Amino acid sequence: MANFNKVILAGNLTRDPELRYTPKGVAIAHISLAINRTWKNEAGETKEEVTFVEVDAFGRQAEVIGQYMKKGRPFLVEGRLKLDQWEDKNTHQKQSKLKVVLEGFSFIDSKGPDSSLPPETARPRLAAAPPETPPPAGPGPGPEAPPAEEDDVPF
Repeated sequence: MANFNKVILAGNLTRDPELRYTPKGVAIAHISLAINRTWKNEAGETKEEVTFVEVDAFGRQAEVIGQYMKKGRPFLVEGRLKLDQWEDKNTHQKQSKLKVVLEGFSFIDSKGPDSSLPPETARPRLAAAPPETPPPAGPGPGPEAPPAEEDDVPF
């Protein structure tokens, strides 16, 4: 059976990131996203619900998030779901919480040249296709390929 664990969320930070370091010096950022959903019910009334999601980031990504993100800023997160489980010290009840472990992110707003974001991260970046490798220069073994014909397509 195949397994797949991928989450993509866009929302607003509910608080400033909490940045901490492990004893070995690994950065950990804890953030919370508010994700709004608006729809109309059968009576035509506008309804809204908010989902709050906890996200953990590690390493350099955590440091960048801690440096540039603030409460209220829109943010796109790509990651995986992780179930945290523990026993409550007072009641000895088993507790659990579903979180997202961040694997990638994008700043999705730009406040112009006065933004606190560095220029390379001020706008969302789209993944570029890898550059095509050019054919080797010079004559190669075998016959040359015939010239490609042009299609008369009007678009």
